[in-house]
Amino acid sequence: LWPSKMATSGSWYDRCSDVQGVLLDISGVLIDGGAEGSVAIPGSVEAVKKLKESGLRVRFCTNETLCTRDGLVAKLTGLGFQVNRDEVFAPAPAACLILKDRNLRPHLLIHPDLLPDFEGVDCSNPNCVLIGDAMDEFSYKNLNEAFRVLIGLKDPILISMGKGRYYKETDGLTLDVGVYMKALEYACDVEAEVVGKPAKAFFLTALQDMGIQPGHALMVGDDVVNDIGGAQSVGMRGLQVRTGKYRPEDEHHPIVHPDGFVDNLQQAVDLLLQHRGQ
Repeated sequence: LWPSKMATSGSWYDRCSDVQGVLLDISGVLIDGGAEGSVAIPGSVEAVKKLKESGLRVRFCTNETLCTRDGLVAKLTGLGFQVNRDEVFAPAPAACLILKDRNLRPHLLIHPDLLPDFEGVDCSNPNCVLIGDAMDEFSYKNLNEAFRVLIGLKDPILISMGKGRYYKETDGLTLDVGVYMKALEYACDVEAEVVGKPAKAFFLTALQDMGIQPGHALMVGDDVVNDIGGAQSVGMRGLQVRTGKYRPEDEHHPIVHPDGFVDNLQQAVDLLLQHRGQ
């Protein structure tokens, strides 16, 4: 019934009878983005529908910073996904809470489409630098401006919404925010605070919202380090899909060992529900 290469992942699904909730990455698991717009990965719309109908709790855990959370929800619903705003956990809203709690005034280096999420945030006389995936806004001029703000602070604070190295768009792999985070870290001799995956707090916030313990949750993602490694670090199980940024060498990662591999989200959901007797 299932492709023979499923055998390489062992019987992860036999150990999932106690799973009460599933966290889903978005980019590379539900959709692939690109200049021409996002497309749903085949089978993913139906897979989300099946998960929700099964009674399992579902949340969407993303490092998406190219648009607001509302924009992301609109994009997903436009592609046919059943998703509500309060089910989506993204870095920008979490970053805003941190800024408020610590009285931080950020110099923003983010994508213009994300700016509405920071409406009302005081950016005057900045005492920290906040970066997200800014794509073409990561020019030398803009990076150098962020560097000058950071290096000029007595106690430099760099906050990065995610730390991914790259992700997949429809036309190929694309550099992610982590590359630019590392450049600023190196230039200013500072360690960034990461908001989003793989930070433990990000996963724990979603789990708290679901009302379940880490041991009863399953993360499905395409990033072996940030999705799978991050989830496992808080006691969740992590399942890697062979879509999105997945590369064959992920199956032999020196540090992170996913609990299983599946060809796509559709296969993951079918196996999970089948072995739960649903």
